[in-house]
Amino acid sequence: MKSIYPLLLLVLFIFLSCNQKNKFSATIDSSEDSLSSYLSLANDFNLPPEKRKQFNQKAFSIIIDQPSDSLNTVNLFKVANRYYNMDRLRDFKATVDIILEKTISNQDTISRIKAYTYLGDFYLEKSVSDSAFMYYSKAEKMYLHRNNMLDLAKTRLNKALLQFNVGDFLGSEITVFNALRAVKDEKNSVITYDSYNLLGLIHNELGNYERAIEYNLKALNAIDDTTPSIFQSKATSLNNIGYIYQHTNKHRKAIGFFIEGLEQKNLKTDKASLYAMLIDNLAYSKFKTGDFTGLPEEFYQSLQLRDSLKLTSGILVSKMRLSEYFAFKNDSIKALKYAEESLILAKEVKNYKSVLLALKRLSTLQPKKAAFYAKQYIRINDSLQSSERKIGEKFTRIEYETDQIKSENSDLMIRNRNMVYFFSAFAVLGILILIIKTQKTKNRELLFKQEQQKANAEIYNLMLSQQSTIEENRIKEKNRVARELHDGVLGRMFGVRMNLDSLNGFQDQIAIKQRTAYLSELKNIEQDIREISHDLSKEKSELINNFVVILDRLFEEQRKTYKSKFISVIDATIRWESIDNAVKISLYRIIQESLQNSNKYADSNTIKVSFSQAENNLKLEISDDGIGFNLKTAKKGIGIQNILFRVQECNGQVEIKSNKGQGTTIIITIPIE
Repeated sequence: MKSIYPLLLLVLFIFLSCNQKNKFSATIDSSEDSLSSYLSLANDFNLPPEKRKQFNQKAFSIIIDQPSDSLNTVNLFKVANRYYNMDRLRDFKATVDIILEKTISNQDTISRIKAYTYLGDFYLEKSVSDSAFMYYSKAEKMYLHRNNMLDLAKTRLNKALLQFNVGDFLGSEITVFNALRAVKDEKNSVITYDSYNLLGLIHNELGNYERAIEYNLKALNAIDDTTPSIFQSKATSLNNIGYIYQHTNKHRKAIGFFIEGLEQKNLKTDKASLYAMLIDNLAYSKFKTGDFTGLPEEFYQSLQLRDSLKLTSGILVSKMRLSEYFAFKNDSIKALKYAEESLILAKEVKNYKSVLLALKRLSTLQPKKAAFYAKQYIRINDSLQSSERKIGEKFTRIEYETDQIKSENSDLMIRNRNMVYFFSAFAVLGILILIIKTQKTKNRELLFKQEQQKANAEIYNLMLSQQSTIEENRIKEKNRVARELHDGVLGRMFGVRMNLDSLNGFQDQIAIKQRTAYLSELKNIEQDIREISHDLSKEKSELINNFVVILDRLFEEQRKTYKSKFISVIDATIRWESIDNAVKISLYRIIQESLQNSNKYADSNTIKVSFSQAENNLKLEISDDGIGFNLKTAKKGIGIQNILFRVQECNGQVEIKSNKGQGTTIIITIPIE
């Protein structure tokens, strides 16, 4: 009798797990149409199982070749879910193992926890209780660490169901209360209902029937509008309460709860297993009260439905009750038939509790073999108790080992955190030192620039001073020549003219004609000499500090030194005195650098330098017809960098045009007032 509740809980657990997986899968759509189609077809229950398997394998082959990211993990969970729905548990586990490996390498904690719960489901299906408990415990600890209370409560309920199924009722009760504590500050009707429902089953197994009914009534009160109707929670609780009264031989009271449970809407569609259970319980209570209306047809109806759903535990219960029914009806053949079938099936599925019930029934039906059956009963019962005790010890050890691992992980986290703090402090110190050094370097660069500007200004002033000295010497020389011409040449010419005047006494035609010609020529020479003297004496004050003169000397040196043709054009309207000396120095250095590059690398025939003025801008253009160069490479050179830097200092703009075999043109535009 007691095996009916583990059956109910197992069916409910599987249904809820599958429903949660389907819900999760339905909320996420693949970005690829083909993948989405394969996943949809793999979950189409109207298709043959083999076809669904093929579509799921095609979806898996697409997913496994995609980049390992969160979407890839979600799709793998979908594939695993579909294998679970197909009862292909080996493929289900293989897929979950792949997911777990990816989540560990990707450090995807959320997906790893989900993978642990899936593995717990797998081992629960395989009846490997200790492995299922281990994975649920791992998930529980990780949910607790992440403070995810809702999923923590769900995982604890899974553990409690597992403990209940192996007979660890006290451990199961403690785990249920821990699940309720996790959601004490949240209102969650599903968790609350499942917790009270399980507590009712636990106390029924412990013989605390009043407490069992109390918890089942609390479960009924926990049902609200947020509880999904498809779960048929009310029908489940009504069946549980009816079963408690049935267990205490209050069959007439139990019948009312079974009938009310069967009256719930869509029960057969939503939860066929529960429908079959209610029919079987109702038929059994009617049989116990002597009401044989609809019997044994109701027993057969329940058995047929359970057989179609492949509910092994339910089939065992139905056959055991049919055996009891036919024994009461004195049909020993059918009674023995169903009892033997129950024993064979229970041994096949290793449901040892049902084996004990079948042996007990057979010993009653066959008194001559009672000793044989009793011997088997005692051996299996002792083995079962020992196994349950070992399972309980395993669960305790798993809890301890998991806590120990958690403690070790906590210590490791503390050490890692300390290392992070140390390296962070070290990195901050390094950054501070780097900043200080960088700032010092910038300060040195600034001082260097200032010194360079001073040096450039001094160089320019020296150039101007030199030019001024040269001009002064030129002027002195011109004045000396002028004085020599004026005082020497003109004096002698005046004497010649006077001597010629004295020849006027000769009156022959030839002498007169010659004398007149000489005198006229001398006057012309005198006038020319006076004009030359005047020009040499004339001073042009603008020659002093004249930037154009400095440029002319640079250009003249270029013409004398290099064979290439040099052309210079300087707009006469430019007012050089209004341009800052720093700008002039930069322009002079830029021209020097450009001429040096052309002479050294360009292999040009013609070089041209021109200055022009447009509105408030001074434009310098330097061009040659040389071999050109690659701009991307050249911009990294020191020469080009110097030009760019000097133009930037003058707040100007530079444009460089060059191609292989097409020469080079540099256009510099600088704003001037």
